[in-house]
Amino acid sequence: MIKVNYFARLRELTGKAEETIEQQTMTVSELLDWAEATYPGFGKDTMHVAVNEEYALKEDVIQSGDICAFIPPVSGG
Repeated sequence: MIKVNYFARLRELTGKAEETIEQQTMTVSELLDWAEATYPGFGKDTMHVAVNEEYALKEDVIQSGDICAFIPPVSGG
């Protein structure tokens, strides 16, 4: 199982702060695809992902027991 945390607008979009995905392994890219399919409008193309509190690349493999967080883009002004 892979634990996923949501922050900011993603928490509002999903209606939850976290959830568990029943997968043993998946790539970060597959996780983003899953998120976009599960929650249309997720914004996978602009999202960064952290795995176990470290930024991950789209080709990185997520293992069961890992904790992931989606990091939305930040704007300033």
